Amino acid sequence: MILVEEVTSKKGLKQFVKFPFTLYKDNKYWVPPIIKEEVDSFDKSKNPVFEHADSQFFLAYKNNNIVGRIAAIINWTEVNDQKIKKMRFGWFDTIDDINVSTALLQKVNEIGKENKLDFIEGPVGFSNMDKVGILTKGYDQLSTMITWYNYPYYVDHLEKLGYKKSQKFLETYFYFKDVDITKYKRYAEVVKKRYKLKALNFTSTKQIMPYVEEMFELFNTSYEKLSSFVPISEKQKVFFKKKFISFINPEYIKFIIDENGKLITFSITMPSYAKAFQKANGKLFPTGFYHILKAKKQSKEAVFLLIGISPKYQKKGVTAIVFDEFFKTYAQRGIVKTFSTPELEENKDIQLLWKNFNPVVYKKRSTFKKDIDN
Repeated sequence: MILVEEVTSKKGLKQFVKFPFTLYKDNKYWVPPIIKEEVDSFDKSKNPVFEHADSQFFLAYKNNNIVGRIAAIINWTEVNDQKIKKMRFGWFDTIDDINVSTALLQKVNEIGKENKLDFIEGPVGFSNMDKVGILTKGYDQLSTMITWYNYPYYVDHLEKLGYKKSQKFLETYFYFKDVDITKYKRYAEVVKKRYKLKALNFTSTKQIMPYVEEMFELFNTSYEKLSSFVPISEKQKVFFKKKFISFINPEYIKFIIDENGKLITFSITMPSYAKAFQKANGKLFPTGFYHILKAKKQSKEAVFLLIGISPKYQKKGVTAIVFDEFFKTYAQRGIVKTFSTPELEENKDIQLLWKNFNPVVYKKRSTFKKDIDN
Protein backbone atom coordinates (compact mmCIF):
# COMPACT_ATOMS: atom_id res chain seq x y z
CA MET A 1 0.00 0.00 0.00
CA ILE A 2 1.26 3.49 -0.91
CA LEU A 3 0.64 6.29 1.59
CA VAL A 4 1.01 9.90 0.40
CA GLU A 5 1.40 12.63 3.01
CA GLU A 6 1.73 16.39 2.65
CA VAL A 7 4.92 17.96 3.98
CA THR A 8 4.05 20.58 6.59
CA SER A 9 7.27 21.11 8.55
CA LYS A 10 10.86 22.14 7.92
CA LYS A 11 11.93 18.64 8.92
CA GLY A 12 9.59 17.26 6.28
CA LEU A 13 10.97 19.64 3.65
CA LYS A 14 14.46 18.43 4.44
CA GLN A 15 13.30 14.83 3.94
CA PHE A 16 11.70 15.93 0.67
CA VAL A 17 15.00 17.44 -0.52
CA LYS A 18 17.12 14.52 0.67
CA PHE A 19 15.07 11.69 -0.88
CA PRO A 20 16.97 11.79 -4.22
CA PHE A 21 20.23 11.34 -2.32
CA THR A 22 18.99 7.84 -1.53
CA LEU A 23 17.36 7.20 -4.90
CA TYR A 24 20.48 8.16 -6.88
CA LYS A 25 23.09 6.95 -4.43
CA ASP A 26 26.18 5.80 -6.36
CA ASN A 27 24.73 7.10 -9.65
CA LYS A 28 27.64 8.85 -11.35
CA TYR A 29 25.43 11.06 -13.56
CA TRP A 30 23.20 12.66 -10.91
CA VAL A 31 24.31 16.03 -9.51
CA PRO A 32 22.95 16.78 -6.01
CA PRO A 33 21.71 20.21 -4.97
CA ILE A 34 22.98 22.06 -1.91
CA ILE A 35 20.46 20.89 0.68
CA LYS A 36 20.13 24.15 2.60
CA GLU A 37 19.65 26.21 -0.58
CA GLU A 38 16.99 23.83 -1.86
CA VAL A 39 15.10 23.89 1.45
CA ASP A 40 15.27 27.69 1.53
CA SER A 41 13.85 27.90 -2.01
CA PHE A 42 10.73 26.12 -0.72
CA ASP A 43 10.39 28.50 2.24
CA LYS A 44 7.42 30.78 1.58
CA SER A 45 8.92 33.51 3.75
CA LYS A 46 12.14 33.57 1.71
CA ASN A 47 11.22 32.93 -1.92
CA PRO A 48 9.15 35.79 -3.44
CA VAL A 49 7.71 33.48 -6.12
CA PHE A 50 5.09 32.51 -3.52
CA GLU A 51 3.56 35.97 -3.85
CA HIS A 52 1.87 34.70 -7.00
CA ALA A 53 2.27 30.93 -6.71
CA ASP A 54 0.97 28.24 -4.38
CA SER A 55 2.63 24.91 -3.77
CA GLN A 56 2.13 21.76 -1.75
CA PHE A 57 4.83 19.16 -1.23
CA PHE A 58 4.12 15.45 -0.88
CA LEU A 59 6.09 12.37 0.13
CA ALA A 60 5.05 8.82 -0.72
CA TYR A 61 5.66 6.00 1.78
CA LYS A 62 5.76 2.24 1.33
CA ASN A 63 6.40 0.02 4.35
CA ASN A 64 7.28 3.20 6.29
CA ASN A 65 10.05 4.10 3.82
CA ILE A 66 10.03 7.20 1.61
CA VAL A 67 9.68 6.00 -1.99
CA GLY A 68 8.68 9.14 -3.89
CA ARG A 69 8.11 12.89 -3.84
CA ILE A 70 6.29 15.55 -5.82
CA ALA A 71 5.53 19.29 -5.66
CA ALA A 72 2.07 20.46 -6.76
CA ILE A 73 2.25 24.07 -8.01
CA ILE A 74 -0.15 26.71 -9.25
CA ASN A 75 1.35 29.85 -10.76
CA TRP A 76 -1.51 32.35 -10.48
CA THR A 77 0.09 34.82 -12.91
CA GLU A 78 -0.11 32.09 -15.51
CA VAL A 79 -3.67 31.10 -14.57
CA ASN A 80 -5.25 34.53 -14.05
CA ASP A 81 -3.28 36.87 -16.30
CA GLN A 82 -2.34 34.55 -19.16
CA LYS A 83 -5.54 32.48 -18.90
CA ILE A 84 -3.58 29.23 -19.00
CA LYS A 85 -5.35 26.91 -16.57
CA LYS A 86 -2.30 24.78 -15.85
CA MET A 87 -1.68 22.64 -12.78
CA ARG A 88 2.09 22.29 -12.49
CA PHE A 89 4.10 19.49 -10.92
CA GLY A 90 7.81 19.46 -10.19
CA TRP A 91 10.54 17.87 -8.08
CA PHE A 92 9.10 14.52 -9.14
CA ASP A 93 11.12 11.50 -8.08
CA THR A 94 10.08 7.91 -7.51
CA ILE A 95 11.29 4.36 -7.22
CA ASP A 96 10.43 2.07 -10.14
CA ASP A 97 6.90 1.35 -8.96
CA ILE A 98 4.07 2.79 -11.05
CA ASN A 99 1.79 2.65 -8.03
CA VAL A 100 3.96 5.31 -6.39
CA SER A 101 3.78 7.56 -9.48
CA THR A 102 0.04 7.01 -9.66
CA ALA A 103 -0.50 8.00 -6.02
CA LEU A 104 1.68 11.12 -6.26
CA LEU A 105 0.18 12.40 -9.51
CA GLN A 106 -3.32 11.72 -8.21
CA LYS A 107 -2.67 14.28 -5.48
CA VAL A 108 -1.72 16.81 -8.14
CA ASN A 109 -4.86 15.98 -10.09
CA GLU A 110 -7.02 16.48 -6.99
CA ILE A 111 -5.59 19.95 -6.35
CA GLY A 112 -6.05 20.91 -10.00
CA LYS A 113 -9.65 19.73 -9.90
CA GLU A 114 -10.35 21.67 -6.69
CA ASN A 115 -9.04 24.83 -8.36
CA LYS A 116 -10.98 24.26 -11.59
CA LEU A 117 -7.86 23.97 -13.74
CA ASP A 118 -7.84 22.23 -17.11
CA PHE A 119 -4.63 20.23 -17.35
CA ILE A 120 -1.50 19.04 -15.55
CA GLU A 121 2.00 19.63 -16.92
CA GLY A 122 5.44 18.91 -15.56
CA PRO A 123 7.96 18.56 -14.32
CA VAL A 124 8.38 22.32 -14.13
CA GLY A 125 9.24 24.70 -11.31
CA PHE A 126 7.52 27.78 -9.96
CA SER A 127 8.81 30.00 -12.78
CA ASN A 128 11.09 30.02 -15.85
CA MET A 129 14.14 30.35 -13.60
CA ASP A 130 13.63 26.83 -12.23
CA LYS A 131 14.58 23.43 -13.61
CA VAL A 132 12.40 21.85 -16.26
CA GLY A 133 11.63 18.56 -17.97
CA ILE A 134 11.98 14.81 -17.73
CA LEU A 135 15.17 13.50 -19.32
CA THR A 136 14.28 11.41 -22.40
CA LYS A 137 17.78 11.02 -23.87
CA GLY A 138 21.21 11.20 -22.27
CA TYR A 139 20.82 9.04 -19.17
CA ASP A 140 24.53 8.20 -19.39
CA GLN A 141 25.62 11.85 -19.42
CA LEU A 142 26.62 13.94 -16.42
CA SER A 143 23.83 16.23 -15.31
CA THR A 144 24.34 19.90 -14.47
CA MET A 145 23.47 21.83 -11.33
CA ILE A 146 20.63 23.51 -13.24
CA THR A 147 18.85 20.42 -14.58
CA TRP A 148 17.02 17.45 -13.10
CA TYR A 149 18.27 13.93 -13.67
CA ASN A 150 16.00 10.91 -13.79
CA TYR A 151 15.97 7.21 -14.63
CA PRO A 152 14.44 6.00 -17.94
CA TYR A 153 11.44 4.45 -16.19
CA TYR A 154 10.04 7.89 -15.37
CA VAL A 155 8.95 8.24 -19.01
CA ASP A 156 7.36 4.77 -18.95
CA HIS A 157 5.37 5.61 -15.82
CA LEU A 158 4.03 8.89 -17.22
CA GLU A 159 3.08 7.41 -20.58
CA LYS A 160 1.29 4.47 -18.95
CA LEU A 161 -0.68 6.99 -16.88
CA GLY A 162 -1.86 8.80 -20.01
CA TYR A 163 0.59 11.71 -20.07
CA LYS A 164 1.82 12.94 -23.45
CA LYS A 165 4.98 14.86 -24.34
CA SER A 166 4.39 18.61 -24.43
CA GLN A 167 7.28 21.11 -24.37
CA LYS A 168 10.44 19.55 -25.82
CA PHE A 169 13.96 20.71 -24.96
CA LEU A 170 17.42 20.14 -26.38
CA GLU A 171 20.81 20.30 -24.66
CA THR A 172 23.98 20.63 -26.69
CA TYR A 173 27.70 21.00 -26.27
CA PHE A 174 30.53 22.22 -28.46
CA TYR A 175 34.31 22.23 -28.22
CA PHE A 176 36.07 25.59 -28.15
CA LYS A 177 38.69 24.30 -30.62
CA ASP A 178 35.97 23.95 -33.29
CA VAL A 179 35.17 27.68 -33.25
CA ASP A 180 36.66 30.07 -35.82
CA ILE A 181 37.46 32.91 -33.39
CA THR A 182 38.86 35.27 -36.05
CA LYS A 183 35.60 35.16 -38.01
CA TYR A 184 33.59 36.34 -34.99
CA LYS A 185 36.13 39.02 -34.15
CA ARG A 186 35.86 40.56 -37.64
CA TYR A 187 32.08 40.44 -37.69
CA ALA A 188 31.83 41.83 -34.15
CA GLU A 189 33.77 44.94 -35.16
CA VAL A 190 31.47 45.51 -38.14
CA VAL A 191 28.30 45.21 -36.04
CA LYS A 192 29.66 47.48 -33.29
CA LYS A 193 30.45 50.23 -35.79
CA ARG A 194 27.20 49.85 -37.72
CA TYR A 195 24.92 50.18 -34.68
CA LYS A 196 27.26 52.19 -32.41
CA LEU A 197 27.37 49.46 -29.77
CA LYS A 198 29.80 48.81 -26.95
CA ALA A 199 30.61 45.61 -25.05
CA LEU A 200 30.88 45.75 -21.26
CA ASN A 201 33.20 43.39 -19.42
CA PHE A 202 33.49 43.05 -15.66
CA THR A 203 36.13 42.13 -13.12
CA SER A 204 33.97 42.35 -9.99
CA THR A 205 30.38 41.60 -8.99
CA LYS A 206 30.05 45.16 -7.70
CA GLN A 207 30.48 46.49 -11.26
CA ILE A 208 27.59 44.32 -12.50
CA MET A 209 25.00 45.24 -9.89
CA PRO A 210 23.87 48.61 -11.38
CA TYR A 211 22.80 46.76 -14.55
CA VAL A 212 21.03 43.76 -13.01
CA GLU A 213 17.53 45.25 -12.80
CA GLU A 214 17.73 46.40 -16.42
CA MET A 215 18.97 42.92 -17.35
CA PHE A 216 15.87 41.26 -15.86
CA GLU A 217 13.63 43.74 -17.69
CA LEU A 218 15.36 42.76 -20.92
CA PHE A 219 14.94 39.08 -19.98
CA ASN A 220 11.17 39.55 -19.67
CA THR A 221 11.01 41.45 -22.97
CA SER A 222 13.12 39.05 -25.02
CA TYR A 223 11.44 35.83 -23.81
CA GLU A 224 7.79 36.90 -23.54
CA LYS A 225 6.80 35.37 -26.89
CA LEU A 226 7.73 31.83 -25.85
CA SER A 227 4.69 29.72 -25.04
CA SER A 228 5.88 28.66 -21.59
CA PHE A 229 7.07 32.07 -20.38
CA VAL A 230 5.93 33.60 -17.09
CA PRO A 231 7.36 37.09 -16.31
CA ILE A 232 9.67 37.64 -13.34
CA SER A 233 8.23 39.95 -10.68
CA GLU A 234 10.08 42.86 -9.04
CA LYS A 235 10.70 40.94 -5.81
CA GLN A 236 11.90 37.90 -7.75
CA LYS A 237 14.45 40.11 -9.48
CA VAL A 238 15.88 41.09 -6.09
CA PHE A 239 15.84 37.44 -4.99
CA PHE A 240 17.65 36.15 -8.10
CA LYS A 241 20.10 39.05 -7.94
CA LYS A 242 21.14 37.94 -4.47
CA LYS A 243 21.02 34.21 -5.20
CA PHE A 244 22.72 33.95 -8.58
CA ILE A 245 24.76 36.98 -9.60
CA SER A 246 27.31 36.72 -6.82
CA PHE A 247 27.73 33.00 -7.64
CA ILE A 248 28.90 33.63 -11.19
CA ASN A 249 32.38 34.77 -12.19
CA PRO A 250 31.98 38.44 -13.21
CA GLU A 251 34.09 37.90 -16.33
CA TYR A 252 31.54 35.28 -17.47
CA ILE A 253 28.83 37.97 -17.76
CA LYS A 254 28.75 40.07 -20.93
CA PHE A 255 26.55 43.10 -21.61
CA ILE A 256 26.16 45.19 -24.76
CA ILE A 257 24.93 48.78 -24.60
CA ASP A 258 23.87 51.24 -27.31
CA GLU A 259 25.25 54.73 -27.83
CA ASN A 260 22.95 56.07 -25.08
CA GLY A 261 24.14 53.53 -22.53
CA LYS A 262 20.95 51.43 -22.74
CA LEU A 263 21.35 47.68 -22.28
CA ILE A 264 20.39 45.88 -25.49
CA THR A 265 21.94 42.43 -24.96
CA PHE A 266 23.07 40.36 -21.99
CA SER A 267 24.57 36.91 -21.78
CA ILE A 268 25.56 34.82 -18.79
CA THR A 269 27.72 31.73 -18.65
CA MET A 270 29.38 30.09 -15.68
CA PRO A 271 31.99 27.48 -14.93
CA SER A 272 30.66 23.93 -14.74
CA TYR A 273 30.06 23.04 -11.10
CA ALA A 274 28.69 19.53 -11.72
CA LYS A 275 31.67 17.56 -10.41
CA ALA A 276 32.19 20.01 -7.55
CA PHE A 277 28.56 19.57 -6.46
CA GLN A 278 28.97 15.81 -6.58
CA LYS A 279 31.97 16.08 -4.26
CA ALA A 280 30.09 18.47 -1.96
CA ASN A 281 27.23 15.93 -1.76
CA GLY A 282 24.66 18.48 -0.64
CA LYS A 283 26.73 20.31 1.95
CA LEU A 284 28.92 23.41 1.79
CA PHE A 285 30.86 22.43 4.90
CA PRO A 286 33.34 21.14 5.77
CA THR A 287 34.73 20.65 2.24
CA GLY A 288 31.93 21.46 -0.23
CA PHE A 289 32.73 25.15 -0.34
CA TYR A 290 36.35 24.34 -1.21
CA HIS A 291 35.34 22.16 -4.19
CA ILE A 292 32.96 24.84 -5.50
CA LEU A 293 35.53 27.63 -5.19
CA LYS A 294 38.09 25.45 -6.93
CA ALA A 295 35.69 24.82 -9.83
CA LYS A 296 34.90 28.53 -10.03
CA LYS A 297 38.58 29.27 -10.60
CA GLN A 298 39.81 26.18 -12.43
CA SER A 299 36.97 24.48 -14.34
CA LYS A 300 37.80 23.94 -18.01
CA GLU A 301 34.13 23.61 -18.93
CA ALA A 302 31.48 26.33 -19.11
CA VAL A 303 27.68 26.30 -19.06
CA PHE A 304 25.82 28.78 -21.26
CA LEU A 305 22.96 29.95 -19.04
CA LEU A 306 21.08 32.83 -20.62
CA ILE A 307 21.09 35.27 -23.47
CA GLY A 308 18.62 38.10 -23.92
CA ILE A 309 18.45 40.44 -26.90
CA SER A 310 16.24 43.48 -27.30
CA PRO A 311 13.65 42.79 -30.05
CA LYS A 312 14.95 45.86 -31.88
CA TYR A 313 18.39 44.22 -32.25
CA GLN A 314 17.43 40.62 -32.88
CA LYS A 315 18.80 39.10 -36.10
CA LYS A 316 21.25 41.99 -36.53
CA GLY A 317 24.42 40.11 -35.63
CA VAL A 318 24.89 41.37 -32.07
CA THR A 319 25.56 37.80 -30.92
CA ALA A 320 28.87 38.04 -32.78
CA ILE A 321 29.93 40.68 -30.24
CA VAL A 322 28.82 38.45 -27.36
CA PHE A 323 30.73 35.44 -28.66
CA ASP A 324 33.82 37.49 -29.44
CA GLU A 325 33.93 38.69 -25.83
CA PHE A 326 33.33 35.22 -24.42
CA PHE A 327 36.00 33.68 -26.63
CA LYS A 328 38.56 36.11 -25.24
CA THR A 329 37.61 35.08 -21.70
CA TYR A 330 37.51 31.37 -22.57
CA ALA A 331 40.97 31.53 -24.15
CA GLN A 332 42.37 33.17 -21.00
CA ARG A 333 40.61 30.63 -18.77
CA GLY A 334 41.56 27.59 -20.83
CA ILE A 335 37.94 26.59 -21.42
CA VAL A 336 37.74 23.44 -23.56
CA LYS A 337 34.02 22.66 -23.76
CA THR A 338 30.76 24.60 -23.45
CA PHE A 339 27.31 23.19 -22.62
CA SER A 340 23.93 24.76 -23.26
CA THR A 341 21.09 24.68 -20.77
CA PRO A 342 17.76 23.15 -21.90
CA GLU A 343 16.47 25.12 -24.89
CA LEU A 344 12.97 24.85 -26.29
CA GLU A 345 12.91 22.86 -29.51
CA GLU A 346 10.54 25.52 -30.88
CA ASN A 347 13.07 28.29 -30.20
CA LYS A 348 14.81 28.18 -33.58
CA ASP A 349 16.55 31.51 -32.99
CA ILE A 350 18.58 30.19 -30.06
CA GLN A 351 19.48 27.02 -31.98
CA LEU A 352 20.83 29.13 -34.85
CA LEU A 353 23.36 30.62 -32.43
CA TRP A 354 25.23 27.31 -32.32
CA LYS A 355 25.09 26.33 -35.99
CA ASN A 356 28.73 27.26 -36.72
CA PHE A 357 30.14 25.55 -33.62
CA ASN A 358 29.60 21.88 -34.62
CA PRO A 359 27.08 21.45 -31.79
CA VAL A 360 26.21 17.96 -30.52
CA VAL A 361 22.72 17.31 -29.15
CA TYR A 362 23.58 15.05 -26.24
CA LYS A 363 20.42 15.29 -24.16
CA LYS A 364 16.71 15.69 -24.74
CA ARG A 365 14.00 16.30 -22.22
CA SER A 366 10.31 17.03 -22.21
CA THR A 367 7.45 18.11 -20.04
CA PHE A 368 4.47 15.78 -19.94
CA LYS A 369 0.86 16.88 -20.07
CA LYS A 370 -2.56 15.39 -19.30
CA ASP A 371 -6.10 16.73 -18.95
CA ILE A 372 -7.34 16.80 -15.36
CA ASP A 373 -9.61 13.87 -14.51
CA ASN A 374 -13.02 15.02 -13.33
